[in-house]
Amino acid sequence: MDCHWVDRCQAYHAVERQHGVAHLSPEPDFQPRDPRIHVQVLDLPSGGVGVEWDVRACTSFQAEPGHWQRLRPGAVLPP
Repeated sequence: MDCHWVDRCQAYHAVERQHGVAHLSPEPDFQPRDPRIHVQVLDLPSGGVGVEWDVRACTSFQAEPGHWQRLRPGAVLPP
């Protein structure tokens, strides 16, 4: 989320879709190199199963601390 490309990233866009949240960009135009997406299956307290998706790394990462927060002022950072 502290990546310069987060709002234009196709991998992050795919994770947003899996989470069912609003996209930072409706049509991301940045194809990251070697993205690593972590998928975790979770037991929910209700007895169901949940899936957590996260972009963990990619070789295109370019640090820009606070970039996501500037795009979504006042929003809670995703876990």
